[in-house]
Amino acid sequence: MRQLTLDLQPAAPPSLENYVTGSNGEALTALAAWLAPDNREPLFFLWGESGAGKSHLLQACAATGCDARLDPELAGLPASSDPWAVDHLEVLGDSGQIALFNLINRLRANGGRLLLAARLPPRLLELREDLRTRLGNGLVYRLRSLSDAEKRAALAEQARARGLELSPAIIDYLFARVPRDMRSLTQLLRAIDQFSLEHKRPITLPLLREVLQTSPPT
Repeated sequence: MRQLTLDLQPAAPPSLENYVTGSNGEALTALAAWLAPDNREPLFFLWGESGAGKSHLLQACAATGCDARLDPELAGLPASSDPWAVDHLEVLGDSGQIALFNLINRLRANGGRLLLAARLPPRLLELREDLRTRLGNGLVYRLRSLSDAEKRAALAEQARARGLELSPAIIDYLFARVPRDMRSLTQLLRAIDQFSLEHKRPITLPLLREVLQTSPPT
């Protein structure tokens, strides 16, 4: 039964449509315009604190590239792509910075697009000065984390899309006990929905306690 439920309710891949916008409407609109086939701006830089959705948007753009947390020297950077992507620039190694600088120069000369993300804006990153200058010459947008009120509204809307109604008391209980980033909340909502379906029980506080004991959010 658990496997059947998982098959019926696959996790939705990141997309521009399922990104919870909050106050980031301007950045999202600009990103969609940058992705248009006739766009010629080579660089689009997203920055903001952890949990603001930078990685979600990089994945939503079907960009091929590297996560500098896993590959700080960008050894796995593909030979060709459109767009390219590099996430977590703040942890780039020396060789990775050189590789990124060279890629940007190639893009400016030959075309192509590069989507980048970091916790800080280009001018505050501890990178080579020539690389920081290149990064700052592209389109730069800040992503702001959702407020708790926005997260509550988004969680309630996601629940309604699944045919569920979460009472304020249920949401209060969750927010007091689980990480408040949307990725964790969305994963937990999926687990709650699965557990409720499998056990044919309504979503109540006792059910939530069981879910949190058996499937703690990551």
